[in-house]
Amino acid sequence: MDRVMVVGGGLAGVRAAEALRKHGYEGALTMVGAERHRPYDRPPLTKAVLKGETDFPALDTDLAALDVRVLAGERATALRLRPGRGGTLATTAGDLDFDGLVIATGATPVRMPGDGPQHVIRTLDDALEVRAGLAPGARVVIVGAGWIGAEVATTAAKDGCAVTVVEAADAPLANALGPELGALTAPWYAEAGVELRTGVKVASVEPDGLALAGGGHIPADLVVTGVGVRPEVAWLDGSGLDVERGVLTDASLRASVDGVVRDDVVAVGDCAAWWSNRYGRRLLIEHWDTALNAPETAAATLLGQDAVYDVAPYFWSEQFDRFVQYAGHHAGAERMIRRGSPEDGAWAVAWITGDRLEAILTVDRPRDLVQAKRIIAAGTPVDPVLLGDPGIPVRQSVKS
Repeated sequence: MDRVMVVGGGLAGVRAAEALRKHGYEGALTMVGAERHRPYDRPPLTKAVLKGETDFPALDTDLAALDVRVLAGERATALRLRPGRGGTLATTAGDLDFDGLVIATGATPVRMPGDGPQHVIRTLDDALEVRAGLAPGARVVIVGAGWIGAEVATTAAKDGCAVTVVEAADAPLANALGPELGALTAPWYAEAGVELRTGVKVASVEPDGLALAGGGHIPADLVVTGVGVRPEVAWLDGSGLDVERGVLTDASLRASVDGVVRDDVVAVGDCAAWWSNRYGRRLLIEHWDTALNAPETAAATLLGQDAVYDVAPYFWSEQFDRFVQYAGHHAGAERMIRRGSPEDGAWAVAWITGDRLEAILTVDRPRDLVQAKRIIAAGTPVDPVLLGDPGIPVRQSVKS
């Protein structure tokens, strides 16, 4: 293998390029990235960039030193695979032949219907545009009380904006955590001076605000939509690769055609729906930690080395002066255990099956998260009674 293409100039693509060189690949390496900017980190977009603390959250990498040819501002438009190995990547810069391919095209934010102006935050330019609209007194309406919506609301309120958050579900974070836990975050909005309207569906974005389903209107100077993303995989139509919500891969992150894996194509990051041996199901995890760590497996796999990506998912959010973290995967867990109460300020919730810790959510309890993450990774049995006592460190709940 002497010609590898990395499609995607975000964190997953950059880490894949680094890992390929680390694992000994010395051939030609080309990165195709849709954005004109050099690679940067995305989590700060709704944090430091929106707050005005930085204009460019650069990644600590030197692609020139890695001898990576970067085609910035160019997009992949189609993929033609050869039988057996290799193929041609069609791009806005022309056709590029390869014998190894890393698909890391990320995801695209979902937008609401309507002709009015609406903003999403996925790119640096998106974040800078929203930041410019966060003036004191500006009427900012955010569609979606998920992770992104809460972080934008936090900054907008601190900037003196009049902030309204509209959520179709009956509680914030209902899709991620369920309505019971999501409801525990609702008071945070009021504390920050943000109006939270749940159970409200949006019909369309209009020039002067939101038109609501069933009637009603919310005036806005700035509308920010944060209702989720879709994997950026439309360019793979007709390629033959197995694609559903994302590129389907095995546990080694190899893509497939008609269920038969190919050793020359791997997918990683927000666009990859990978098989988890740990959970016995396919996962599509659209968070920074996956983009950071999975490329190590993808690169090793592409170079013919034995590698499996089988970690417990992890993500975090900074909202309303609280640090929220989650590790694991609680779908299918038998029961939930609370550690502390929201009235105490810092609290956590754990999910277990039998005596196995499946997942944990922490609010301002970072030590709980660190210790639980290690237990989840090791699969060590825990004592549910000890786990439910917030005065006992999580590590001490491990059965001897």
